Amino acid sequence: MGSRANRVGERWNLMGYEEKSSVIQEEIKRVSKLPSNSVYAVHRLKVLNKINELLSVQRTLSQEKELELLFTQLSL
Repeated sequence: MGSRANRVGERWNLMGYEEKSSVIQEEIKRVSKLPSNSVYAVHRLKVLNKINELLSVQRTLSQEKELELLFTQLSL
C-alpha cells in the first residue's frame, strides 16, 4: 500500500461503526445517482454493498482485513 492508502486505512481504523456506516451510506447515495449503465457505478456499488455486508456482521480477522482493504481502495 502507498502512503495515501495507509492514511485512508488509518482513518478507517479510527472510525466507529456509526461513522463507517454513515460514510458508506452517503457514498451509496452518491453513486446511485450515476447512470445505471455506468461500469464504474455498477462496480462501485458492488464494493460498497460488500463493505456494508461486512460491517453488519461479526467479522473474522481475514474479513476485517478485507473490509479495510476495500475501504482503502475506495479512497473516500
